[in-house]
Amino acid sequence: MAMPAGEIEALIRAALPDADVKITDLAGDGDHYAAHVVSAAFAGKSRVAQHQLVYRALGGRMGGELHALQLTTAVPT
Repeated sequence: MAMPAGEIEALIRAALPDADVKITDLAGDGDHYAAHVVSAAFAGKSRVAQHQLVYRALGGRMGGELHALQLTTAVPT
């Protein structure tokens, strides 16, 4: 079952309200996305910890509704 890009963005923004989120559908199938997330909440955190924040925001949908997510995170400059 595909997950709309807008829903992914909304979930991330709900958990990280200051985030700049860009979602790209990589395969056009609603199952394979890339997400670029920039948030001050990532400051001082390792890349793994940053990704964990985003995955928590998705509430366990990875591997179910959301098949694949290529994730990049950054702190605002």
